[in-house]
Amino acid sequence: MSIYIIGITGQSGAGKSYFSDILRRRGIPCIDADGVYHTLLTPDGDCTKALREVFGEGVVAPDGSLDRKALGAIVFSDPDKLTLLNQTVLPIVLCHIRTMIQREEAKGTRTIAVDAPTLIESGFDRECDLVVSVTASRKKRIERIMRRDGISSEAAAARVDAQPSEDFYAEHSHYVLDNGERAALFETDALSLLDTLKL
Repeated sequence: MSIYIIGITGQSGAGKSYFSDILRRRGIPCIDADGVYHTLLTPDGDCTKALREVFGEGVVAPDGSLDRKALGAIVFSDPDKLTLLNQTVLPIVLCHIRTMIQREEAKGTRTIAVDAPTLIESGFDRECDLVVSVTASRKKRIERIMRRDGISSEAAAARVDAQPSEDFYAEHSHYVLDNGERAALFETDALSLLDTLKL
């Protein structure tokens, strides 16, 4: 029997990692796509090399690693540049993720989750058996991003406004979990969903 893949996605600041943690407590391993991406941003990393070719030396730090702030200033203010970023790095990241899934399957793992902010845009949702999106209100997401990343409300708002709407996620997901105004009930809702799905 092939491995069952759960795709987790949603907007920045909505709480995807919270849902991933709940799955891990259920014994379901979870691949963090952002984490995979960051491992590829070293001076010799595949993503760093590709981004240097596309965006130039201005996105490379003195030590040769990716200057994420410099890149963020470019892509979060220009939708076309954000699309170019995704087109550049997603194929590389997905190749690594597929290899990780194959290794887990070879070990006998029956179910695995992939937490990826661009799961749908990359097309990887079509490789998943189940897609769950985590959403929250714009206000909540801006507050969380400011706290998490130590940035201004304007910078957080730019990130939020560069991402798809809640309707986009609802249209492309099997289930949507709200982690906004009902945040206190999020874990209850998530566990209820997993019980329903027998996961």
